[in-house]
Parts: sequence; C-alpha cells; structure tokens
Amino acid sequence: MIMNGVFPVYNMTFKIGSKGLTSAEADMVSVKDMESFSIAMENGTENWTPLDGSGWARSLMTAKKMTISLKGKRCIGDAGNDYVAAAAYKDAADCATKVIVDFPDGATLAFDCVLDVKTIGGDSTNITPLEFDMIANGRPVYTPAAEKA
Repeated sequence: MIMNGVFPVYNMTFKIGSKGLTSAEADMVSVKDMESFSIAMENGTENWTPLDGSGWARSLMTAKKMTISLKGKRCIGDAGNDYVAAAAYKDAADCATKVIVDFPDGATLAFDCVLDVKTIGGDSTNITPLEFDMIANGRPVYTPAAEKA
C-alpha cells in the first residue's frame, strides 16, 4: 500500500536475511513481535576556516553511520526472531546479514548489517524482551518510490 501524508510506524516494514550475507530474496524474513523501530544517523563533518572566507567556516559531510534499533518480545519459533536471538551468542561475520526496509511511500532501503543483540531476559513475571540494533556495514542503497515505478 503506497500512501501520502503522515503514517504510523507500523506501516514501515523490514526483513532480515535468515542466511546471513548469502541470503536471497526467498531467505528474507520479518521479525515477529517487534514493538518499536527507529533509524538513527551519525554524521561526521569536517570543518575548516580558509583565509579567503573572511572568517566564515566551510563544512563538508565526510562520514555517515546508520543504526536501526528495534525493541520487542522474544518469540520462539518465528524464523526472524530466532535468527536475531541466536546472534547474541555469535561474533565476527556470523553476526552479519542483509536488511530491506519498505517505507509507506514505496521507497526502500537495503543494506548489509551487523546484528548487535542488546537484551534477552528480564523480571520473572515479564515477557522476555528482544532488543537489538542493525548497524549498517557500508553504504545503504536507498531507492526513492519514484524510481521504483
């Protein structure tokens, strides 16, 4: 469903590769029972004040880092949830996979990422949480909706 105007967060969808970086389209799965989703950008800017600038500084964006953070519940038996939870006990390349995010306007964001599992567990009467970050490994590919048509 392509839409205009404001939209609830649940209209953004994402899938992760259940076979790591070798995941094909058929291996892309959702992660059940996630409750919050946020995209954070960190930017590196180089600033300089040239003599010919009359005291005015110049700036250039020289670096970017993107992290998508998710919080939800641990759901045993869901392929995506199980894949992410298992990454808590892995390291190095075994924590790498692919991600595709679909936006309500029809745009997509695709990238390789490192899964950084933050939380599994809690108080004895809580439903077990699953909290993790998908940290972009390299430049993501953003495809605007207009280019997909």
